Amino acid sequence: MLAAQVLVPKPIDENPLVLTDIPMPFPREKEVRVRVHTCGICHTDLHTAEGDIQLPKLPVVPGHQIVGVVEASGREARRFKEGDRVGVPWLHHTCGNCRYCKNGNENLCERAEFTGLQADGGYAEFSIVDEAFACPLPNDFSDLQTAPLLCAGVIGYRALRLSEIRRGERLGLFGFGASAHIAIQIARHWNCEVYVFTRSREHQEHARALGAAWVGRAEDSPPEKLHGAIVFAPAGNLVIDALRVLDRGGTAVLAGITMTPIPEIDYANYLYHERRLRSVANATRRDAEELLRLASEIPLRTEVQIFSLSQINLALQKLKQSQIRGAGVVAISSVHTGN
Repeated sequence: MLAAQVLVPKPIDENPLVLTDIPMPFPREKEVRVRVHTCGICHTDLHTAEGDIQLPKLPVVPGHQIVGVVEASGREARRFKEGDRVGVPWLHHTCGNCRYCKNGNENLCERAEFTGLQADGGYAEFSIVDEAFACPLPNDFSDLQTAPLLCAGVIGYRALRLSEIRRGERLGLFGFGASAHIAIQIARHWNCEVYVFTRSREHQEHARALGAAWVGRAEDSPPEKLHGAIVFAPAGNLVIDALRVLDRGGTAVLAGITMTPIPEIDYANYLYHERRLRSVANATRRDAEELLRLASEIPLRTEVQIFSLSQINLALQKLKQSQIRGAGVVAISSVHTGN
């Protein structure tokens, strides 16, 4: 089968993903093989390609926002039948027995495995997933629209929850890419005022079109202090900017898997008065289920830029340069167009 592999991590401008023909994977007892229709493009894939995060295996096929259909099942797999449409998100497997798993925090499992990292992902014609970690998908979203929901959407939703933002409050979003353009729709559904901080003029216009009450750059001051903030861009200096505009008792959430160093924080000016700073680490299956239900209820509408598998390096280059409006999606064999 055709797949895009990272053989040796290097800067994305050096085209680290290589198209190659690799053996067809076969599902084990409780696994299913998914024929990939589309796969969303994520900053984590960029970090994988460039080696910004530790890579447990090489070569590896990145991609963890997979939409496709079940094409084959292991002997003990019963949850799905051939032809069922499923999503494959970032969380690939957990131990199920540790205190994190038992307390509903499987995203923190110390033995967790992730799609596109420990397990080959969706930049390929086929992918393998444990049936317990695949998501049934709503039929009212096309393959292209659904892919970004499986990580960008889920992480944005979890970040919103961890921010403890309440209906009608003021929320700041720092960076306005795939995840933020979904999170703003959820926040507006909750009647929140959303303030967007991004240096890209096109992204500022996109934020306004999606209902932002105010847009500016990170160094700008909004007209009101914010009750919550989410930092999507992996730039440590933005943490100071988020805390700077946060009201007393507010929470700033860091939604990236990695970040450049955070500058020294002046306690009195930025953290005192019970401001909180917390990170998002992965997401649970429950997060995905709740987000997909919410997506149909609102309904969420993802804006996508489509790339072929042969354009994957170009797609990640554009992602790094903030040149994608909404979310990037690799179309491999998209067939479902939604109801």
